Amino acid sequence: MRKEQFICPYKVYDSMEELPPQDAELMRLAHEATNNSYAPYSKFHVGAAVRLANGEIVTGNNIENAAYPSGLCAERVTMFAAMAKYPGVAFEALAVTAHSATKMIDEPVAPCGACRQVMVEVEQLSKQPLRVMCQGETGPVMVFDGIESLVPFIFLDKFL
Repeated sequence: MRKEQFICPYKVYDSMEELPPQDAELMRLAHEATNNSYAPYSKFHVGAAVRLANGEIVTGNNIENAAYPSGLCAERVTMFAAMAKYPGVAFEALAVTAHSATKMIDEPVAPCGACRQVMVEVEQLSKQPLRVMCQGETGPVMVFDGIESLVPFIFLDKFL
């Protein structure tokens, strides 16, 4: 037996203003997308924005439903909408943010496991690393240059 360790490399920017302009714009659009969230139960409003290789940006938000788990996360809403509207176009970057009606979120909000698995497939289809940026309502921004930093032991289609 041996003990091994996985290292998760990422960058931390103290605020959105420190991001490169193109990334700051994507995060700004993700923040705007939180306003379209349908979250009457959790009051947790999530927004996402994805930049595609053709320059297009697609935004989305979480959608809840009283019949759990019939809702869908902002990240998957955004990625699925981008894939439907621009089939075959590579993804470059994804920004995720959230705000809550019940408390201030001042630390980065990371995607759930189901969203991360979709990001794995999106990155494989894009044949390039997917830059993932996470922020709360305010505060620092975590930036991952590739999905393997978020999902250390990814499940790949080659296993099927």
